[in-house]
Amino acid sequence: MKRRSLVPDHDITAQNAKVTVAVLVGSLRSASINKQLAESVVRNAPAGIEFSVVENIGRVPFYNEDVDYAPGSTDGVLDPEVVALRERVAAADAVLIVTPEYNGSAPAVLKNAIDWLSRPYGTGALTGKPVGVIGVALGRFGGTWSREDIRKSVKIAGGQVVEEVEFGVSGSQLDDSGRLPAEVIDGAVDAVRVLGSEVAVSV
Repeated sequence: MKRRSLVPDHDITAQNAKVTVAVLVGSLRSASINKQLAESVVRNAPAGIEFSVVENIGRVPFYNEDVDYAPGSTDGVLDPEVVALRERVAAADAVLIVTPEYNGSAPAVLKNAIDWLSRPYGTGALTGKPVGVIGVALGRFGGTWSREDIRKSVKIAGGQVVEEVEFGVSGSQLDDSGRLPAEVIDGAVDAVRVLGSEVAVSV
């Protein structure tokens, strides 16, 4: 195995290679600052990386092992939103999670998505997948607790947390209109760049 690198000396775009990253956003609000951050990363993606936001994770039902039907099961049919979530993440080379912080912890919608992606245990869509975690929170610590909680859950779910992807935005860093300034967006893009070099490919 060797790593697909985004270092200039190893230009993967010249080899027509593309690292695909599925983006999970933990805020469901239409004007969410975390959605702004995710969309900014998508628009300004580093060369050789393609980010795409996984939509509708708020429609995924709460995890219940009783309805986690295997393909072809005679007991029932797995919810289509769960199927779509698992397929999108399984097809990606890596995952970027963009999380707010609610009451000092991660939002339920993200924890629920991770629970579904962790199953079947040992072979779930997150297993061995490089995962980066960033986010915006209005508190002075910029969502540190939320990001820590998400990283812990991802590790237990079998994901490969990329600790070098460390980026949090606090409320004091927003501009006067409550939006993300250019320098913050640039910082986020730099932070997620390392995800590309964490993707291992068979040769």
